Amino acid sequence: MKAELVKAALEAVPNQQILVNMVSRRVRQLCMGHRPLVEFAPGLGHADVALTEIASKKLTYESTFGQNGKDAAAAQVVQFPGIIVSKKKAA
Repeated sequence: MKAELVKAALEAVPNQQILVNMVSRRVRQLCMGHRPLVEFAPGLGHADVALTEIASKKLTYESTFGQNGKDAAAAQVVQFPGIIVSKKKAA
């Protein structure tokens, strides 16, 4: 991957985790035979093509947080219960 393409894509998608997911999904599509949405130089890898598509705003994302029938304000984080380990006493 080229660093300048990553920088350009980060301007279009500021969240790194979303960018990684977009690139990985698009690379998978390109590997399966989907056609690129932009013109690119020969020898460019699938990840570079995906980053170019994102930087040129041919690919976008939509957040679905809070759209599963519940109000976004009502979403709560539930703490994972802790595990308590104790040694058995020898009899």
